[in-house]
Amino acid sequence: MIKLTFMDESKPKEAKKSDVALREERILEQWRERRIFEKSVENAKGKEFVFYDGPPFATGQPHYGHILPGTIKDVIPRYQTMKGRKVIRRWGWDCHGLPVENLVEKELGLSSKKEILEYGIEKFNRAARESVFRYADDWKKIIPRTGRWVDMENDYRTMSPWYTESVWWAFEELYKKGLAYEGFKSMHVCPHCETTLSNFEVGLGYADITDISAYAKFELKDEPNTFLLAWTTTPWTLPGNAALAVNPALVYVKFQRSSDPDNLYISARDRLNAIPKKEGETFTAVEEISSKSLVGKSYKPVFSYFENQPFPNKENAWKIYSADFVMAEDGTGIVHIAPGFGTDDYELSLREKIPLLQHVGMDGKFLPMAEGLAGKAVKPKGDHQSGDVEIIKLLAVKDALFAKEKFTHSYPHCWRCDTPLINYATSSWFVAVQKIKKKLVKEYGEISWIPQAIGKGRFGNWLLGAKDWAVSRSRFWGAPLPVWRCKSCRKAEVVGSIASLIRRSEARNDFYLMRHGEADNNVLRIVSSEKNNTHHLTEKGKIDVQKVAVKLRSRGIDIIISSPFARTRETADIVARAVGIPAASIIFDDRLGEVMTGSFNLKSIEEYHAFFFSYAERFVRRPKGGENQTDVRRRMLAVVRDYNRIYAGKKILVITHDTPAWLLDTGLRGFSERETMRAHDGKSFYLQNAETRQLRVVDLPLNEMNELDLHRPYIDSVRFTCSCGGSMERIESVFDTWFDSGSVPFAKSHYPFENKDEFNPRRGFFRRQRGFPADFIAEGQDQTRGWFYTMLVLNTALFGQSPYKNVIVNGLVLAEDGKKMSKRLNNYPDLTHVFDKYGADAVRYYLMASPLVRAEEMSFSEKAVDDVYKKNIVRLENVASYLTMYSTDDKSLMVDSPHVLDRWICVRLEETRSAVSEGLENYEIDKAARPIEGFIEDISTWYLRRSRDRYKNEDQDKKLAAGTLRYVLIETSRIIAPFMPFLAEKVYEEMGGALQSIHLETWTLPRQLTKEEKELLEKMKEVRRIVSLGLEARAKANIKVRQPLSRISHRNTILKAENELLRLIADEINVKEVRYDGTLKEEVLLDRDISPSLKDEGDVRELVRFIQDLRKKQNLFPSDTVNLRVSVSESGKEFIFKHKDNVCRQTNASKIVFSEDTAGEEIMIGGNALKIFVEKN
Repeated sequence: MIKLTFMDESKPKEAKKSDVALREERILEQWRERRIFEKSVENAKGKEFVFYDGPPFATGQPHYGHILPGTIKDVIPRYQTMKGRKVIRRWGWDCHGLPVENLVEKELGLSSKKEILEYGIEKFNRAARESVFRYADDWKKIIPRTGRWVDMENDYRTMSPWYTESVWWAFEELYKKGLAYEGFKSMHVCPHCETTLSNFEVGLGYADITDISAYAKFELKDEPNTFLLAWTTTPWTLPGNAALAVNPALVYVKFQRSSDPDNLYISARDRLNAIPKKEGETFTAVEEISSKSLVGKSYKPVFSYFENQPFPNKENAWKIYSADFVMAEDGTGIVHIAPGFGTDDYELSLREKIPLLQHVGMDGKFLPMAEGLAGKAVKPKGDHQSGDVEIIKLLAVKDALFAKEKFTHSYPHCWRCDTPLINYATSSWFVAVQKIKKKLVKEYGEISWIPQAIGKGRFGNWLLGAKDWAVSRSRFWGAPLPVWRCKSCRKAEVVGSIASLIRRSEARNDFYLMRHGEADNNVLRIVSSEKNNTHHLTEKGKIDVQKVAVKLRSRGIDIIISSPFARTRETADIVARAVGIPAASIIFDDRLGEVMTGSFNLKSIEEYHAFFFSYAERFVRRPKGGENQTDVRRRMLAVVRDYNRIYAGKKILVITHDTPAWLLDTGLRGFSERETMRAHDGKSFYLQNAETRQLRVVDLPLNEMNELDLHRPYIDSVRFTCSCGGSMERIESVFDTWFDSGSVPFAKSHYPFENKDEFNPRRGFFRRQRGFPADFIAEGQDQTRGWFYTMLVLNTALFGQSPYKNVIVNGLVLAEDGKKMSKRLNNYPDLTHVFDKYGADAVRYYLMASPLVRAEEMSFSEKAVDDVYKKNIVRLENVASYLTMYSTDDKSLMVDSPHVLDRWICVRLEETRSAVSEGLENYEIDKAARPIEGFIEDISTWYLRRSRDRYKNEDQDKKLAAGTLRYVLIETSRIIAPFMPFLAEKVYEEMGGALQSIHLETWTLPRQLTKEEKELLEKMKEVRRIVSLGLEARAKANIKVRQPLSRISHRNTILKAENELLRLIADEINVKEVRYDGTLKEEVLLDRDISPSLKDEGDVRELVRFIQDLRKKQNLFPSDTVNLRVSVSESGKEFIFKHKDNVCRQTNASKIVFSEDTAGEEIMIGGNALKIFVEKN
């Protein structure tokens, strides 16, 4: 039973948290305090086990669709960690792309790309950035609550400039290899987002819709009143018609229409009967013609929008061409060609030099040339037929409509905003997937997929048909494409790093950096972080500054900008005199001041340093009234940026303090925090007192917080000079967000710029790969065309091999009604409610033992979670509690007990361990999880049930039973640890585990069972089968189990001489004898005769059970002795006197007292009415 805690008993009872939930939360806090997760990683001495965590968006709260793969991602790493492997589990956030943009658009009330531009890219992207982590705190609360171990503090973020720098590097590498190029193709475009989508993004948004098709009439120029019929499912493209196509292998016919005998129509012969007719209408074939006779003929355009306009290749417009892609399965065998709106059409136009005519813009609206239609959407969301209807009406007016009909088909929609897509010819940057397809297929063949059908079927088929990947997007919130194009010569350059960008950029001024000379506070080793502090240069400091100042004369310093502290002022004065700058011209700027240490001002340097747990923490943690190093870097970069914009062609000396100097220098070089720390390299000082260093200062892309920010519009302002002398400006595209996520393996480690100790895919003679490829990844089925695909493409192209070895693909969690989970429909239980009621372990095990871990759909059932809770968690808790209650202080473990039950449960343990290990080794989590439930059931309902009597006496048998059960429970806690980590911890602690946590234990390797052990398992199965049959026979005879019977007979030969096992049968069925009888026709035969002595014995059992129930009601412990007060007739007294010793022994009663007015509970025993009261001694 689940116990619930209520906050206020005087109010209506609103269930809060169950005991199991509270216990799990206590264990979670215990893990945090003891750093168990960190220790489990630190203690691992084996080979690294590489795992990549696909980054989710934090723009919404986590739900079951996140908890399912998240638990898979926890089970496997926990198992591998217990095997001694080092498993780094680093959380990541997906920050870019249309999902974020669409959310922000709605919140800002913007409905188009034009409105975003009017609103301002900077403001729009700022809103996008602020929205990214809106629910991050919820994620950081819920994910650990599920029991998942993952480092969410040291997370990676795809919007980080250093993550983007790795993306830039990857793109430059692809470009150098000829695997990235700019092209003009017909692609799917989202009219609302006004950007192209990749072919796999298109695959994410198909939905069935009903459209209108049209049979359009095209009149031959040289044969008046003869029309070619072309069928199109996209009538809105007809104004962009530039040609017609026929199949060279088809035979065509001219036919008459009974309702229109003056005109002739042309279609493929095989399609004539499929063309729609009016009611009562007939078609009559007049003449067969070859496709060859049609090719080259000209026809009159139905729409004249382009007829009188000049355009390239106009002489090839409105003619008939031959094309193999024209099919006879549908339509008329004649295809309308609009190169601006179809892949086949565009490719034919390239081959035949057919002009590209576009009457629709990227926003999916008719252009001004389309008179009467301008500004109308061709395929608007919510009314997708409207554009086609408009064109069909015009066809009818022009007498160019032969027929129309509705049809239902699967149509692509934007995967984020649900707008119907249109096919549109435009330019984009591509990854040349087709060039590496053979390599991709080869690498894919080495991947192990669970389930195999997903990998070998769905993913494999997709890969075989993969096209070049369009990776540029005409959007705003995304990693910028690192391509700069010259305004003059149109040359394009790809920039692969921040350093490369800095090198290309021109410096307006020459900057020099100087630290003040030695000061009093340096000698005293105290913090002096307030500008009013009176810490001056020492005599040595003045001399050192003077020496440096003399050297600076040759630099021709024009301007000195200094911190206003006493020690920097004095340094600036000395330098100014030496270089000939008036003291009054020195610029003092507060932003160049020392790190503000707040409450640590004037305290020792050691005290200040001790405030931080690690060096990295200095970038995020602020002392009271102080700032962190990120704050310092921002203000230092702002100072230099401002003065660099004010002056031009000057030599500027910046005088400051050590930490600000360090953060400025590394900030100007675009270093990450790790690179910045490495630049300090553990030295006491970055710059020695009075040391100078030249700085390269260019206009870095800094946002409003003075942070390095590679997003638009900041990166768009970075320009540099082309070799021709023209200005290189960045193209305005951003990356497809899937390029971001596909870069996870290397970009999360800022490869190749740093951290090669954690990620390096390059092998060497004495160097192995680090962090690559992943041993294991897991995500949902939708990622077969998403993350799985993009990772494979990018990393195979860059490093020559698949970035992962094993993949678990999960299915979709549906609501209990079989529908998609919906907040609006409220058709599923809230996550928090389920955790608070049943605990996380129950949910984890329920999901992991389900078909969901094999990419199948399943409806979530709260009742099923409740079943898991009762059958697994409650049962195992009860077993552990029983042992704790009845055992002594002896915590010894027993593994070699001769008792048959002990031997059997130890063999069952090994059998279960082997099954679980095999399942986890093969990444078949359901096969690993399911045996656990059966084993827990065996412990509880058979082993412990049959062993209870062994705990009643303080003898060797009790020691064997308790020692064996303790060993089994500790080993069970190991086995369940990856699946039910909280329960595993509780059981391990209760059993006196040797370490701080079960999760610091090692996995016990499975072993082969011996022949004798296998036989014991089979024999015990037979025992339990006979028991089941015997109890069934009792039930049919309506004889209670507490009533002893004389015998049961069976015909099982393997148990014939197994006395120990036969005693188990006798005890469980409650018979005096188990007899073998090979002549039996039935499986078992139960002797139902009840003698007086057997009846008496049954009554005693009934009485003992009743008294034990009374003890439980009073919450008595087994060791508590009691007195029994009994009110009964004389015949009843005789019965009790006869069995007094037996009853007292079994109920731990000191004595039985008879009383006429006992205030107890009543029971009928052997025809006697007894009233019994249990009184604790």
